[in-house]
Amino acid sequence: MDSTTSLTPASRWLGYAGLLPQIICVTLAATGHEYAYTALAGGFAYAAAIFSFLGGVWWGQSIASGKGGAGAYLVSVMPSLIAVALFLPWSFGWGWPGPALLYLGALIVLSPLVDRWLGFAAKDFMQLRVQLSVGLGLLTIALGLVADRIV
Repeated sequence: MDSTTSLTPASRWLGYAGLLPQIICVTLAATGHEYAYTALAGGFAYAAAIFSFLGGVWWGQSIASGKGGAGAYLVSVMPSLIAVALFLPWSFGWGWPGPALLYLGALIVLSPLVDRWLGFAAKDFMQLRVQLSVGLGLLTIALGLVADRIV
């Protein structure tokens, strides 16, 4: 590892391994496996948990930088609130999970823009963030697209 990177090989490999649960969910749903509906619910829960985690990362970066203002903290709590809001349609028996997965996936794909706006992340961290967010976001969107065949 060169001295200009803030990421260890383990952090990169574990980051990429974090895509495996969503790959499994997409595979189960797309193949019509007997656990296809469970895969939709699990895929939503996983993506929502990761999206909420990103808010925690932003919060932590804001505190650590000493430069976090009210806007940084506000944007940091939004992923958790949005994830809960996207879960509510299922709670009421409305059109779910397809639309919620599509929105959640799109928000995850776009989430590195918040990192750029905050400006606290190291360059190599941002490169990994973009790769992981695009990966998880597109997998979540794929799950949303196959949801209509299952539900």
